[in-house]
Amino acid sequence: MQDHPTGLPQTLRLARRAQRLSQQELSFRLGISQRHLSCVECGRAQPSRALLLAWLQALALPLGQRNAALLLAGLAPMYRAAPPDDPALAQAHRALAQLLQSHEPMPALVLDAEWRVLDANAGARWLMAELLPAGLLAGTPALSLLDLLCHPDGLTGRIGNLAEVGPHMLARLRAEAAWRPSLQRHADAFEALLQARLGQRAAAQPAGGPLTPVLTTRFTSPQGELAFFSLYTTFGTPQDIGLDSLKVEHLFPADDATRQVLAAQVPRTG
Repeated sequence: MQDHPTGLPQTLRLARRAQRLSQQELSFRLGISQRHLSCVECGRAQPSRALLLAWLQALALPLGQRNAALLLAGLAPMYRAAPPDDPALAQAHRALAQLLQSHEPMPALVLDAEWRVLDANAGARWLMAELLPAGLLAGTPALSLLDLLCHPDGLTGRIGNLAEVGPHMLARLRAEAAWRPSLQRHADAFEALLQARLGQRAAAQPAGGPLTPVLTTRFTSPQGELAFFSLYTTFGTPQDIGLDSLKVEHLFPADDATRQVLAAQVPRTG
């Protein structure tokens, strides 16, 4: 189990280490002395609001975590969290819908910080129906990719190169769980599933082989092997906590065979 930040000094220290920054590198970015940075991280000094905001920006913390850090410092939070149906967010939601539609027939999904599927295009809906038992896709208002990964009959069992991609997926999930404790149970469940399928050592270390420009996930399906790599789109300068947590996962075919299956099987929309 990993430690989670409980105070401002620990929050800042863990966030810096997660970014693989030394105290010297971060102090240079902030324009302060390394000694002062060390004093803040040890709890012997308190940063001003302006310095703390610059600090959190340099560490690229999500907006929700920035608000939490401000509260830990005894300061008022800065960012709001509008409800999804707030008219102020309508333009952003239209942009998300346009991204999904323009990616057809290739799969694309809108995910929140908990890896819940908030929206999906026809390509993504077809792919999930192709890979998963119907029972896993019914009865829930919002699908969770993490639930689908950790279920014994879920996506993990469909990944043909699990020894290659599984450890990378676990490392990413562990990194996110360090700042979002609600993901910890999924990280533990996914690790246990990987160990059961690959063995303890293999679950912690990606399989060897030549490095490729992007990591390809290969799924076994009734249509044969389907190979994809992912690209993520996020809002460039979000000022709302909800928008900051959203990302669009675009799946691109990694070979011609996958591209041809999508073209033949995914119904055209629009």
